[in-house]
Amino acid sequence: MSKKILTLIALGAAINASAQKDTLSGKPLDEVVVTANKIEQKQSTTGKVVTVIGKEELQRSSGKTVGQILNEQAGVWVNGSMQALGSVQTVFMRGSNAGRTLILIDGIPANDPSQITSDYDLNLFSINDVERIEICKGAQSTLYGSDAVAGVINIITVKKDISKPFNVKATAGYGSQNTFKGNLQLYGKTGKLTYTTRYAKLKTDGFSSAYDSTGAKDFDKDGYNGDIANASVMYQFTKDFSARTFVQHSEYKADVDAAGFTDKKNYFINNRSLNTGAGLNYKKNNLTLVGNYQFTQQQRVYDDNAAVNAPIFSLNVYNARSQYAEVYGNIKLKHGISLLLGTDYRWGLMNNDYKSVSSFGPYNSRFNDTAMHQTSAYASAYYSSSKFNMEVGGRYNDHSKYGKNYTFTINPSFTIDENNRFFASIATGFKAPSIYQLYAGGGTGNPNLNPEKSFNYEMGFQQQFKVFTHRLVGFYREIRNGIDYDNQKFSYYNFIKQKVNGLEYEVMVHPTKALSITANYTFISVSEITQSRYSQKDTTYDYALRRPKHVVNFTAGYQFTPALFVSVGGKTVADRYDVGGYKKNDVLMDKYFIMNAYAEYVFSKYIRLFANAQNITDKKFYEIRGYNSIPSTVNVGATFNW
Repeated sequence: MSKKILTLIALGAAINASAQKDTLSGKPLDEVVVTANKIEQKQSTTGKVVTVIGKEELQRSSGKTVGQILNEQAGVWVNGSMQALGSVQTVFMRGSNAGRTLILIDGIPANDPSQITSDYDLNLFSINDVERIEICKGAQSTLYGSDAVAGVINIITVKKDISKPFNVKATAGYGSQNTFKGNLQLYGKTGKLTYTTRYAKLKTDGFSSAYDSTGAKDFDKDGYNGDIANASVMYQFTKDFSARTFVQHSEYKADVDAAGFTDKKNYFINNRSLNTGAGLNYKKNNLTLVGNYQFTQQQRVYDDNAAVNAPIFSLNVYNARSQYAEVYGNIKLKHGISLLLGTDYRWGLMNNDYKSVSSFGPYNSRFNDTAMHQTSAYASAYYSSSKFNMEVGGRYNDHSKYGKNYTFTINPSFTIDENNRFFASIATGFKAPSIYQLYAGGGTGNPNLNPEKSFNYEMGFQQQFKVFTHRLVGFYREIRNGIDYDNQKFSYYNFIKQKVNGLEYEVMVHPTKALSITANYTFISVSEITQSRYSQKDTTYDYALRRPKHVVNFTAGYQFTPALFVSVGGKTVADRYDVGGYKKNDVLMDKYFIMNAYAEYVFSKYIRLFANAQNITDKKFYEIRGYNSIPSTVNVGATFNW
């Protein structure tokens, strides 16, 4: 590890205070989480590595996107989050490939069957709609099924502790690139009924998505216009039994460019998603029962009006539908033992229409409705005492194409005293190929693909003192039959093996009541045997594409007065490789360091003023080869809360 990296870690530990709050802050061993085992429990009673981004921290991130917030967490790398709005955002957790991190919305899996790796589009979330985010790292396939190979991210929108019958919260902000962000929430509780309604708007002129390497081609700006509306209602029939229903519609239109280094006018994407469903919850004495159903409908349209006044264009439309249903229960037995039992059903369908007119004439193709489904059952036995905790669980999957498979988890933790805690985990993961990877036209799809299987090992310790808390975690993951794209034959295939070693370190210091100091560092080392991107021979790569080996995040904040809070933070990213092109060697991307700042002033109990600045030094950097990342941007605004 270079001296510069070590210096930055020390700097982060010495001068960093954060708008981020996770299980390391406040009283981490008393933090209540739900994602670790699907039920509410204190962080001190689970050996899983959970990071919580709380309401206050999200409020102090009004100028950022959900992807940018996630990108600041240890072990999480969201490639594309610092590019033009509407860009593809790929979540790489702990060095995993795309599609190996499962996104949850209020505990329910969210994905897109029409995407190459079935992952959910983070552009469809507004930061103002989120109440809390829980990140559970490590293989979670036993409780959450396929796609949870590297972990899960639970984006929680449900409000808690609502007491008044009518509440209003409104946020409006304006900033660089003529960017407007607005959000309106109406919520309340009357009798046994609790309701929430929200609307969010994000619009910007943006900047060119593609990078003009010559500086003389005058690439046009790529704008973004998005809207999100959602509502939920919960009715408490008795003190033990409640039911809720919800609906969310998200839509955005974004300008895009043809490729890296290549501008394109009149090329747009228009993505929309509809989520709706219902849930039941029964809790009495030592028994908890939960039932959920969700239906999702999605459409992605790529509209390329290549020449407005000429009959040359292409229109590529993807449609997807998915359903998810689950029932699970937890019962607390005697002597600190509890048992979780559950079953779920997943179904996904996609189709695709492509039309084009070019100098070669018209061309049309259609990918007809194609679906897959999976039924699963899982169980987890849990023992908890004042010092020792142990979870042992297993999952049975019956896939419509791949038949029966199994995963398991063994997760012990040991609390030495109120200051010291150790934890470990052994778990397996399962990842089924997507519909696209199996059946895409033109020879791209490969119906003979095998599912991925992984083994995961993890060990760490956490120490907590009055003014200092830190957590160190080491992990190892081995994947067999990994799914990748053959850049020579232009189709998907199973590569031989991938091994990932990694380290995460998180630290928080509170030298004074007004000052808190936090930093995190992530290290990954990847060895992958796969097809060469230069020739058709297999080769071993000692790195992962677009995933840096070293990342450091830090932020320094100070509560100057009860009304005024200011923070300054930064991120340093080591060099990493990207694809160089057809039959070309991979290209090493430069390392970079960027800084951010935030300030807020609580004008009254109803009004809060804020200002957020990103990349304040206007550093020129790149996440993906050939594409621009954000320049220096400033966003100012106000929040009204009544």
